[in-house]
Amino acid sequence: MHKDEVKGSAKKLRGEVKDKIGKATGDDKLRADGAADKAEGTLQKGVGKAKDAVRDALKD
Repeated sequence: MHKDEVKGSAKKLRGEVKDKIGKATGDDKLRADGAADKAEGTLQKGVGKAKDAVRDALKD
């Protein structure tokens, strides 16, 4: 597992928490921040997976 996958998962989780808190409190800015964090985390996790795939392909 690449470090980007771990960081991406953490960022996505943080975004989900922000989104839920924002929804519960009616804070649209917090919900938007949460959505942005979730998207960024998903992208970062994908980059980490791609890096792992390239590294594994180069080993063979």
